[in-house]
Amino acid sequence: MSKTILELRNLNKSYGIVKAVDGISFSLERGEFLSLLGPSGSGKTTTLHMIAGLTSVSDGEILLGGKSINALPPYKRDIGVVFQNYALFPHLTVSQNIAFPLEMRGISGKEATSRVNQALQLVDLPSFGSRYPRELSGGQQQRVALARAFVFEPKLLLMDEPLGALDKKLREYMQVEIKRLHQRLGATIIYVTHDQDEALVMSDRIAVFNAGKIEQIAPPSEVYNRPKTRFVAEFVGETNIISAKFERAEGSFQIFRSEALEIRIQGAEPIYKNEVKLSIRPERIRIEPILSQSASNKISGIVSEVIYFGRTIRYLVDSIDGSLKLTIVKQVSSLTEKTFSKGDRVDAFWHEFDVMPIVEGP
Repeated sequence: MSKTILELRNLNKSYGIVKAVDGISFSLERGEFLSLLGPSGSGKTTTLHMIAGLTSVSDGEILLGGKSINALPPYKRDIGVVFQNYALFPHLTVSQNIAFPLEMRGISGKEATSRVNQALQLVDLPSFGSRYPRELSGGQQQRVALARAFVFEPKLLLMDEPLGALDKKLREYMQVEIKRLHQRLGATIIYVTHDQDEALVMSDRIAVFNAGKIEQIAPPSEVYNRPKTRFVAEFVGETNIISAKFERAEGSFQIFRSEALEIRIQGAEPIYKNEVKLSIRPERIRIEPILSQSASNKISGIVSEVIYFGRTIRYLVDSIDGSLKLTIVKQVSSLTEKTFSKGDRVDAFWHEFDVMPIVEGP
């Protein structure tokens, strides 16, 4: 049996002259959790809706289990969908809401009752079957929506910003709950979000959308630590972008220069351009009192701003020659750890493997 459950082949969606989705292609394996991450209008929700059958395809093909589903109506696709607004029927009880997709598929009687009870147990709401949606909290309504999506055991489960209406604490709790259900059931999930942290925490892979295209699709650690484009580097977390010129190669290192700063990169593919963009994550930069010796990957500067976040401190450092501004995030592990104040002279430095060349776009 093939591990691939879903495949998109050059999928396009146009509204007049506007391309909402532009040549999207990827495959999804059974049991995989894939997040579609991107800003509003980037094409991620349109892609999800085409997979669900809620939006027609302009061009390209969607294969589910190796068979094209382009022409199938939503109710024949064997796909579960969870929306941000839950879409629960207010006049039906929790049990009746969960049973609805079973009735649509001709499943009733004892089997339907058994499945509904199992679904309620699964989302930790075993005694809530007789309640109505208005009698539930937002988190409970979301769990009912999840139970309704899981109850008919779909081949694929689609989630469209399902936690967007919840407060931060409940949102984080539900992230764990959804991940628990995914692992317990071995469900195959596509999850749309604009929240970078949510995608990093929950996903097996992340597809980063921008202007209707996928700029990178990879595991979370690769998307974060090895972004392919400037957009990915800046959208998924924070980054410092430095413009530099390639100078030479030395063994496994590449040497770049930005003004008076020499930057060494380890293990990158050869880049022979006059100018490239280099990405360094704020937490990868160390900060110490200013040192006398010169070295690669080191900027001497002055702290221009200090922002305290509790577990972390964010420093803004301006290079002494005024050519660069860096954002540095330092983890605070103890009350006795060295901290810096506005106006302090410091050295900021990083390892050769913590800086990445990137491109401007796809």
